[in-house]
Amino acid sequence: MNVAVQHSTPRESAGHSGGQDQPRAGKVFRYKLDFYYQQTLLYLVTLLVYVGVFGSVVENQFLVVLNDPIVYIIVLFVVVSAVVLLLNRLRDRRLIVEPERLVFHSRDREQAIAVKDIEWMHIGKESLVQTAGRFQQVVIKVKGRRRPFRIRIGRYERSGELLAEMQRIAARVPKGRRRQFGLRRRKTV
Repeated sequence: MNVAVQHSTPRESAGHSGGQDQPRAGKVFRYKLDFYYQQTLLYLVTLLVYVGVFGSVVENQFLVVLNDPIVYIIVLFVVVSAVVLLLNRLRDRRLIVEPERLVFHSRDREQAIAVKDIEWMHIGKESLVQTAGRFQQVVIKVKGRRRPFRIRIGRYERSGELLAEMQRIAARVPKGRRRQFGLRRRKTV
């Protein structure tokens, strides 16, 4: 039985024992962090506006209301969103499209999918998730793996170029089939 998905650490796959990762032959698409930056900034601005409105100026000094529970809740949101942003920044997720394989790269590991091991591939919409563009999702079913890989195109930088690369690969592999979940269309009379 062929192993369709290869797991490795980034240093093992680069073939060296230290230093920076070597550049790859394929196209590198970084995971967007725009949403996390916007979320953190929005909560921080909300905190500053709330403290500015409900703080008090006494004898040319600005006193912050620290016993207000809403301030604690907003601070919690700011801290959590900053931690999530930092963790996603440290993960350094990338999708690397090479001529004969796809590589899902993160700071700690890599997963490589050879194009020859792709059972089927579908480019289409995902009804529940609204990201940029008409073609929002790529579903890749790999031989020997039960669950398919899902790539949301709008979550990567240069999404138009990534879509073109996915369509180039999709032209070489069989098309995916849609699941009906037991529902059948009625025959018209």
